[in-house]
Amino acid sequence: MAHSETRLAEWKLAELDPVWGRIREEAQEAVAEEPLLGGVVHSCVLHHQTIEQALAFRISLKLASPEMSEQILREICDEALKSDPEIAVAARADIVAVFDRDPACHRFLQPLLFFKGFQAIQAYRVGNWLWRNGQKDLAYFFQMRCSEVFGVDVHPGATIGKGIMIDHAHSIVIGETAVVGDNVSMLHSVTLGGTGKEEEDRHPKIEDGVLIGAGAKVLGNIRVGHCTRIAAGSVVLEDVPAKKTVAGVPARIVGEAGCSQPSVTMNQVLDRA
Repeated sequence: MAHSETRLAEWKLAELDPVWGRIREEAQEAVAEEPLLGGVVHSCVLHHQTIEQALAFRISLKLASPEMSEQILREICDEALKSDPEIAVAARADIVAVFDRDPACHRFLQPLLFFKGFQAIQAYRVGNWLWRNGQKDLAYFFQMRCSEVFGVDVHPGATIGKGIMIDHAHSIVIGETAVVGDNVSMLHSVTLGGTGKEEEDRHPKIEDGVLIGAGAKVLGNIRVGHCTRIAAGSVVLEDVPAKKTVAGVPARIVGEAGCSQPSVTMNQVLDRA
């Protein structure tokens, strides 16, 4: 295909799928700027026609092991992404969220290639699809490999919305009955866990737009209201109303959220009286 025809095809793609179109454009720029990454960028992005294909390739490549080959994992991911279009819709929202909220992210391309928080959540989404379709042992395999590869342990039965940003993503734990809404941001070492050996519904419900600081623990079947801030290192054991800031061990309300979208502004500085 001639260069002009290639550019026209890219422009049309950008109109039809803006996120994927931008990723492909940035991939071409990255290869021009750093030829040593050409093989990685081509195999992960430019060899694929859709973001669904790229996601399936990236997830299967990262999770492959002697126990299960990349080819088998690729077939599983392809089926999941084909059967549930919302997986790729959520991935697009996650990419935009990371770009908007993480000052270290300068291209849409970066989460797909380099950011383990993004990659782990996309692998979770395939595991969750398996869980919902009754393939629970295979879903547990995805959970295990995500924990081993990324240091992110999300139970495949958890419910996680779109527009999720997990910064650094080291030692993230999210339990089976946890619910995380849309446009939530969290930093490393966050736990959404239980308080003991309870069964049934035992994990937190995090509403839309919540910001969870590094090292925070939210424990038990409690609800954190929308657009709330949880300060770093806090231990939250009780329900939190919407649009508040909580801090401490155990956490207490220390003020208002400070803005309408704390998960977007990422402002973690507590106001001083």
